[in-house]
Amino acid sequence: MRYLKNIWKIALRELLIIRRNHIYRFCMVLFPMLVLVFFTSLMDEGLPTSLPVAVVDQDNTSTSRSLVRLLDGFQTSHVVAHYPTYSDARNAMQHGEIYGFLHIPKGTTEALLASRQPKIAYYYTNTTMTAGALVMKDLKTVATLGSAAVGQAMLKARGLTDAQIQTLLQPIRIDLHQIANPWSNYNVYLSTVMVPGIFFLFIFLITAYSLGTEMKFCTSKDWMAQAEGNSIVALLGKFLPQTCIWLALIYAYEWYVFFHLGFPHQGSAWMLVLLGLVQVMSAQGFGIFVFGLMPSLRMSLSVCSLWAVLSISMAGSAFPVMGMDAPLQSLSWLFPLRHYFMLYQICVFNGFPLLEAWFHFAALVAFLLLPWFVLGKIKNAMLNYVYIP
Repeated sequence: MRYLKNIWKIALRELLIIRRNHIYRFCMVLFPMLVLVFFTSLMDEGLPTSLPVAVVDQDNTSTSRSLVRLLDGFQTSHVVAHYPTYSDARNAMQHGEIYGFLHIPKGTTEALLASRQPKIAYYYTNTTMTAGALVMKDLKTVATLGSAAVGQAMLKARGLTDAQIQTLLQPIRIDLHQIANPWSNYNVYLSTVMVPGIFFLFIFLITAYSLGTEMKFCTSKDWMAQAEGNSIVALLGKFLPQTCIWLALIYAYEWYVFFHLGFPHQGSAWMLVLLGLVQVMSAQGFGIFVFGLMPSLRMSLSVCSLWAVLSISMAGSAFPVMGMDAPLQSLSWLFPLRHYFMLYQICVFNGFPLLEAWFHFAALVAFLLLPWFVLGKIKNAMLNYVYIP
């Protein structure tokens, strides 16, 4: 009972600290909410639309003009210019005015009608990978459909049926089924890892900051005295209010993206609750552990920042971990965001039971328990260390 009273007193003390220090309000409420709104509204349409492309139509026939209209009709591409030469279009692409262009040389229609297989070239820039990939897909589709349309007309003139024409033009027919995210919505792919990744960053930083400021403002001895020298009581009381605030933020994020915005999720509501809980607790455990390893405000904040930034690359969302080198694959297990992402992907996105992701759940629990190994060092630092800027 005495321990519970001490935890409560320290929790009230921490609430007063949070109330007086503006950094907590900015980093625990304002900035995370801005990040959430920014990323989800940045890609609210799911895919980039009306990406600027151009055309070099040196053939200038009804067939070439129909190809241009077809390209302009795609959702992701918009023909913004017609250039007379290849050099003009290339210069525009190099200056960032367009993402790609279609080059239709003179005599294309004549060669198509004579079955001489003319060459239609398309060029795109991969400086921006998303835009380049989408533009490339549209340009390739236009080139394929253009030749197919002419071939279909010629085969019909020879008396072939539609089924025979379809077999000749497309021997292999692709039957595509995209599960979980059939819209290929980039918001679903990116926001569900970028926003939690930045939340991890803020939790890491605030956890290390709240411990470091106890030493900086010479309040650490008073804090340990209220806990009667018990490091576990001191940490539980100090981080209880922060945990409640972080949980409220995480659950607000989950409600917003999964229920308000309608992001696909196959898992139950209880799985979302568990996911948010282990996210907050593992992040706080890692932040406490880093400060325990190096009881310095500056060094612990630097390590937490570095680890959080690297986590976004090592999570496996933008680039699959299985495609990385073997040392990097092993290193990815040391990042809490990686296990959070796998737990989300397996149990929420695809709806598999928790048993299928037990190892990642256990890894997050292990991050939560890391402070156990540095309790003595944290107590020693709070009682004996002198803060060095």
